[in-house]
Amino acid sequence: MRKIILLITCMFGISVFSQIKVLKNESLVEIGKDNSVGLYKKEDKYTINYQDLNTSNLNTIRSFSFQNLTGDVSDLYNLIVDGFITTPVENVILELPNDIIELHYEKNYGQPTVQFIQYINKNRKYVGKSQFLNRKQVDKVFGKTNGKSAMYEKPATMHQINGAKSTSNQGASAAPASNSSNKNKKSRK
Repeated sequence: MRKIILLITCMFGISVFSQIKVLKNESLVEIGKDNSVGLYKKEDKYTINYQDLNTSNLNTIRSFSFQNLTGDVSDLYNLIVDGFITTPVENVILELPNDIIELHYEKNYGQPTVQFIQYINKNRKYVGKSQFLNRKQVDKVFGKTNGKSAMYEKPATMHQINGAKSTSNQGASAAPASNSSNKNKKSRK
């Protein structure tokens, strides 16, 4: 009888442990972060996380995600920066696969700033708001200050131009040529 109970106990123990699976650990890469707003990359998906100022609980972190299919991350950055140069009259509305994002521009202490307003699951009842960001903070979030912006700029250009090897050679030869022309212009003065 003891052997049967021991055998059943061992069988039960083995069946419990066989339900545990080791999952692939996908790395989340931080492109840039400033205070409570950050841009992250996971494979081909980009996510902006922010602390929701619209809730009474200040520990609420919200996010919205999109893929960089045709240089969408660069386009978003350029759209935000253009709003600093010429402030739009109304909020800029962006539709993502799961959410609606509004870029709300406002001057704080005479300096133009932008705020992400997220309509969660495209529902106007559930709204998340980020902190206001100035130009330097946007540059930091999008990795312009730490050089990590190359992580989302390179794939977009490689998809647009055929032949990855030729684009890297053209890019390398184009940069020194423009630098040498700048040196010539300075020496002429």
